[in-house]
Amino acid sequence: MYTAVGMRYARALMEVVTSGSMKMDPAQALEELGAVREMVAESGDLRNALLSPAVSVPRKRAVLARLLQPFGASRAVRNFLSVVIDHRRIGELGSIVEAFRALLDERLGYARAAVASAHLLTEEQKGILEAELSRLSGKQAKLTYIIDPALIGGVVARLGSRVYDGSVRGQLEKLRIKLVGGR
Repeated sequence: MYTAVGMRYARALMEVVTSGSMKMDPAQALEELGAVREMVAESGDLRNALLSPAVSVPRKRAVLARLLQPFGASRAVRNFLSVVIDHRRIGELGSIVEAFRALLDERLGYARAAVASAHLLTEEQKGILEAELSRLSGKQAKLTYIIDPALIGGVVARLGSRVYDGSVRGQLEKLRIKLVGGR
């Protein structure tokens, strides 16, 4: 999930990579950002250095520039990461990547949905869910699946800000509310 700050930075990057002067494939920018996020997540020392107020901003930019050199990261992504570091928002990198992914999906006509189920779903069940969520959104749904044994059975789908609760736990909660409210 992403934050408002993450979305603000993601929108700025999308504007830069799709502008006339840069004209870069947004999917490439997403791939590069994702690689940086993984690099930061995998290295505790790097993460601590980038997040520490004791390390100067120029030093943080130099460290990141040196690490990005072998990747051949684009100028747009390098400049964007410098701005993120300058504004002390590197801790929001995961949120920025998720928000950028959401913007790219929107541009390409996809709707993202998270589906939680008590058990692993069959391919047939996944296909039915994808078709129904695509119908509801009016876009091609891209689903991510999560196993949540607390649901007991059924599924909970989160499509944008809408939640479709078809879980046993959700049905039991509705029944409890009716019973308590009926007294």
